[in-house]
Amino acid sequence: MGTTKDTIEFYELEKVKFIVKDACGIDIAYAYEDLVFSEHGLFIIQFQSNSKELGCWFNKECIETSKVTMFNSLAKSATLNGMEMKYIGKFKMTQKEGKDEIDIQFRELR
Repeated sequence: MGTTKDTIEFYELEKVKFIVKDACGIDIAYAYEDLVFSEHGLFIIQFQSNSKELGCWFNKECIETSKVTMFNSLAKSATLNGMEMKYIGKFKMTQKEGKDEIDIQFRELR
């Protein structure tokens, strides 16, 4: 019987909260595993395998000029705090019919 090695990932959630607040003036609404959801569902920050890298997904409904402005602010604040922010793509969030659950579909840039 083989052994499995469970590892626990520790993410710098407090630093990401600071970066989001500093860059956009908004708070974090929810964090789940490696995903950090901004207030109002504007964007999702995803921790990457390199502990100093963050990926950023924007809601597909976000206005392009607002997205660019927010991302530039997030990237600048991340850099000032010893991290790197990369734009990964867009996401779509829909509520499942008749349920208190949401479905998230990610569309990665290629």
